[in-house]
Amino acid sequence: MNQTVIYAGTFDPITNGHLDIIQRSSRLFGKVIVAVAKNPSKQPLFSLEQRVELVQQSCQMLNNVEVIGFSGLLVDFAKQHNATTLIRGIRGADDIEYEIQLAQLNQKLAGQLETIFLPPAVEWRYLSSTMVREIYRHQGDVGQFVPEIVLKSLR
Repeated sequence: MNQTVIYAGTFDPITNGHLDIIQRSSRLFGKVIVAVAKNPSKQPLFSLEQRVELVQQSCQMLNNVEVIGFSGLLVDFAKQHNATTLIRGIRGADDIEYEIQLAQLNQKLAGQLETIFLPPAVEWRYLSSTMVREIYRHQGDVGQFVPEIVLKSLR
């Protein structure tokens, strides 16, 4: 497909699960915009600028992926970038209700904005940035869960 899609999140930090979704999306769609969100309700480990840079470096081998930081409503960002589809990672039953609510709300706000749910590969199904941050804050080894550039930035 030659369609532009958006994969949005805070990516604090980007994990191998996120990277899996980005790589698979890049094979399915003509252009993937990874929208790195500034979320004022969260206390990020990395600044927005750092997160954008980490995602860019993690995705540099993917020619059809663009990484952009943003704040505000995702539906407005999607309109600005002429995207009609959002990609959302969905790990399991715990994510489904929330993600369906988000998809329906986004569609209500933006009309033609569709959401495609993409599960991560089995080896990353359990993984979240929250878990990575928690392991890191307790001096655990997060090397197997994040791209090398993130690991270097955490040291």
